[in-house]
Amino acid sequence: MGTIKIFTKAECPRCPAAKEIGGVLQKEGHPVTFYDLETSDGLAEGAFYSVLATPTIIIEDEHEKILAGWRGSVPTLQEIQGLIRA
Repeated sequence: MGTIKIFTKAECPRCPAAKEIGGVLQKEGHPVTFYDLETSDGLAEGAFYSVLATPTIIIEDEHEKILAGWRGSVPTLQEIQGLIRA
Protein backbone atom coordinates (compact mmCIF):
# COMPACT_ATOMS: atom_id res chain seq x y z
CA MET A 1 0.00 0.00 0.00
CA GLY A 2 1.24 3.41 -0.90
CA THR A 3 -0.57 6.46 0.46
CA ILE A 4 -3.91 8.19 0.58
CA LYS A 5 -3.81 11.90 -0.22
CA ILE A 6 -6.68 14.16 0.78
CA PHE A 7 -6.92 17.72 -0.58
CA THR A 8 -9.26 20.18 1.14
CA LYS A 9 -10.15 23.86 1.55
CA ALA A 10 -11.70 25.61 4.55
CA GLU A 11 -14.92 26.74 2.86
CA CYS A 12 -15.61 23.39 1.17
CA PRO A 13 -18.90 21.91 2.46
CA ARG A 14 -17.88 18.28 1.73
CA CYS A 15 -14.34 18.52 3.11
CA PRO A 16 -15.18 17.74 6.75
CA ALA A 17 -16.54 14.35 5.65
CA ALA A 18 -13.34 13.66 3.68
CA LYS A 19 -11.21 14.62 6.69
CA GLU A 20 -13.28 12.35 8.93
CA ILE A 21 -12.76 9.38 6.60
CA GLY A 22 -9.04 10.18 6.50
CA GLY A 23 -8.91 10.18 10.29
CA VAL A 24 -10.59 6.76 10.47
CA LEU A 25 -8.14 5.37 7.90
CA GLN A 26 -5.20 6.76 9.89
CA LYS A 27 -6.49 5.08 13.04
CA GLU A 28 -6.63 1.82 11.07
CA GLY A 29 -2.92 2.28 10.30
CA HIS A 30 -3.13 3.49 6.71
CA PRO A 31 -0.77 6.25 5.57
CA VAL A 32 -2.91 9.35 4.99
CA THR A 33 -1.55 12.77 4.05
CA PHE A 34 -3.77 15.84 4.25
CA TYR A 35 -3.18 18.87 2.02
CA ASP A 36 -4.76 22.26 2.61
CA LEU A 37 -5.09 23.93 -0.79
CA GLU A 38 -4.94 27.32 0.91
CA THR A 39 -1.26 26.82 1.79
CA SER A 40 1.67 27.02 -0.61
CA ASP A 41 2.66 23.37 0.04
CA GLY A 42 -0.90 22.16 -0.46
CA LEU A 43 -1.31 24.24 -3.60
CA ALA A 44 1.95 22.90 -5.06
CA GLU A 45 0.98 19.29 -4.39
CA GLY A 46 -2.51 19.97 -5.73
CA ALA A 47 -1.06 21.43 -8.94
CA PHE A 48 1.07 18.30 -9.39
CA TYR A 49 -2.07 16.13 -9.22
CA SER A 50 -4.24 18.62 -11.20
CA VAL A 51 -6.62 19.08 -8.28
CA LEU A 52 -9.38 21.42 -9.43
CA ALA A 53 -12.17 20.42 -7.04
CA THR A 54 -12.45 19.83 -3.32
CA PRO A 55 -12.37 17.52 -1.68
CA THR A 56 -10.07 15.36 -3.76
CA ILE A 57 -8.98 11.95 -2.50
CA ILE A 58 -6.23 10.07 -4.32
CA ILE A 59 -5.04 6.56 -3.52
CA GLU A 60 -1.56 5.62 -4.74
CA ASP A 61 0.35 2.36 -4.66
CA GLU A 62 3.88 2.05 -3.32
CA HIS A 63 5.24 3.16 -6.74
CA GLU A 64 3.14 6.37 -6.70
CA LYS A 65 0.80 5.03 -9.39
CA ILE A 66 -2.74 6.33 -8.91
CA LEU A 67 -5.09 3.45 -8.14
CA ALA A 68 -8.24 5.51 -7.59
CA GLY A 69 -9.38 9.07 -7.15
CA TRP A 70 -12.44 11.11 -6.29
CA ARG A 71 -12.65 14.78 -7.24
CA GLY A 72 -15.35 16.97 -5.77
CA SER A 73 -17.05 14.08 -4.02
CA VAL A 74 -16.53 11.88 -0.99
CA PRO A 75 -16.56 8.10 -1.35
CA THR A 76 -17.81 5.91 1.44
CA LEU A 77 -15.32 4.54 3.92
CA GLN A 78 -16.22 1.06 2.67
CA GLU A 79 -15.33 2.00 -0.94
CA ILE A 80 -11.85 3.09 0.11
CA GLN A 81 -11.33 0.14 2.43
CA GLY A 82 -12.30 -2.24 -0.39
CA LEU A 83 -9.64 -0.74 -2.65
CA ILE A 84 -6.83 -0.67 -0.13
CA ARG A 85 -7.46 -4.19 1.08
CA ALA A 86 -7.56 -5.67 -2.40
